[in-house]
Amino acid sequence: MKVSKKYYTCDSQEKCQILESGLQLSPVTIAYETFGKLNSDGNNAILICHAFSGDSHVASVYEDAPEDTAPGWWDFMVGPTKGIDTDIYFVVCCNILGSCMGSTGPGSINPATKKPYGLDFPMVTIGDMVNSQKQVLDYLGVKKLHSVIGGSVGGMQALEWCVRYPEMIRSAIPIATTMRHSALAIAFNEVARQAIMVDPHWNKGDYYHNPGPDLGLAVARMIGHVTYLSDEAMRRKFGRKLQDKEDFSFNFEANFQVESYLRYQGSKFAKRFDANSVLYITKAADYFDLADNVNTEESLQDLQGSHSKFLVISYTSDWLYPTYQAKELVQALKRTGQDVSFCEIEADCGHDAFLIPDPRLSKLIGGFLNGIENS
Repeated sequence: MKVSKKYYTCDSQEKCQILESGLQLSPVTIAYETFGKLNSDGNNAILICHAFSGDSHVASVYEDAPEDTAPGWWDFMVGPTKGIDTDIYFVVCCNILGSCMGSTGPGSINPATKKPYGLDFPMVTIGDMVNSQKQVLDYLGVKKLHSVIGGSVGGMQALEWCVRYPEMIRSAIPIATTMRHSALAIAFNEVARQAIMVDPHWNKGDYYHNPGPDLGLAVARMIGHVTYLSDEAMRRKFGRKLQDKEDFSFNFEANFQVESYLRYQGSKFAKRFDANSVLYITKAADYFDLADNVNTEESLQDLQGSHSKFLVISYTSDWLYPTYQAKELVQALKRTGQDVSFCEIEADCGHDAFLIPDPRLSKLIGGFLNGIENS
């Protein structure tokens, strides 16, 4: 199974979306990838929503980019006979609005100035991302979603889909996510943003024709990466092992393997991602709040009377979005009369556990989707 990246562009002033900020963004391009076939009723579709730094390349390898041989980020989950079976379902994954992986974002050209938007790009919300995905699904002829699935920030999108378009949703699987960021999560995001903005090469977001804030972006990624792991995962992988040394060098080089690892992850990320997109996406995640209906028009109360089924999944070692937050989501959904299943998976890999091949997760999701099919 191979795939190609596709693009949907809305350049009509009448159709292009009004953002929650009240500003209009036009044109808007959303990168997306599809797998399987849409049935004649348009109701066998599954939308997969990616996490903060992910993209639309959810599975398989590209057929039109032989230099890029990397499989998609959820390749173990999506494909023929896998947990999300593309022999049965028409699977869609869209790159989110504000990103830098093919969709319109701060690095895109502003038609008014013919230069990259930079900080002239309007603030976007999780709701804005969902509305842009809805336009793609309308274009593809999707009438109903068999399920909307996402982990982390993708889980926020899945929940937002349920309150914005409940009539379209048969089921939802939010994984390792939350109804709203805790103060701790907001704090980590703010430290990451400050790491970028204090880099002199950031230049108030105007760096696209000059060297960018690679150092600040690398530090931001290092901060984020720590939150995606767990104490046990880092102990098992690194402990206090030294990097190619038998003793301390008594300087500020990377003495420990974990230091070298974080520096490598940071520099690698700086080569593929846009610093301004980090600012916008993390802020959108911080604004998200379905618990108290703060700064949003939609809330979980809008699910009253809907008939979606939910499978909420958390991980024991996720300290970014810990299980107590998943349980709060379950309780909130039950208060609105939803059919909710919950599973906490024991794993010591931290927040990123849902991205690591695990037959338990594949079987859990596959069984749930099959149950919806036969209900």
